[in-house]
Amino acid sequence: MTADTAPSTRIRSRRWRVVDIVIAAVLGVAIGLVFWAWNAIGGLWYEGMNALTPGFGGIAVGIWLIGGVVGGLIIRKPGAAVLVEVIAAIVSALIGNAWGISTIYSGLAQGLGAEIVFALFAYRFFGPGVAALAGAGAGAGAWLLEFFLYGNIAKSVEFNTIYLASLLVSGAILAGLLGWVLVRGLASTGALSRFAAGRESGREA
Repeated sequence: MTADTAPSTRIRSRRWRVVDIVIAAVLGVAIGLVFWAWNAIGGLWYEGMNALTPGFGGIAVGIWLIGGVVGGLIIRKPGAAVLVEVIAAIVSALIGNAWGISTIYSGLAQGLGAEIVFALFAYRFFGPGVAALAGAGAGAGAWLLEFFLYGNIAKSVEFNTIYLASLLVSGAILAGLLGWVLVRGLASTGALSRFAAGRESGREA
């Protein structure tokens, strides 16, 4: 048993430090700006795919799910995925978008979806497979929120099935795998040296 896997180390690693809070805030703001930029591009893609096949617009949603995945992969503490996604959603809403305050509800649902996956793996595994599952979990959270609160429950079974599948795929790829690649890229620069994600990158270099 190494120091990285000793039970006492795992317990300490789940305690939030000041640097964790600061990085969560910085990530949230940065990703919120990404959300804001994606609102136009992703919105057009979403509408185009929906026009092609109703429900297929979900394939464009993945970028809006990336906050929870990146936050969870870097900070690796309970609540990190939710916090970063919600901060990003708040930033996007404050800057201005078409969805207003409902953006924050979406951020909470999406962050919880990713958080549940990290929790299922006991915040111990953070490879590309777990990242993809976390992204898909965020997509599932988005689907559930829209199904019950935004009227999708009144839409056809076909629409909801296609939309769910599209969200899961988009979440797994655009939020999960792309998020994992982004974290690896950040780690390689040394920017994450105070986090396990950065130390792991250094050992593998």
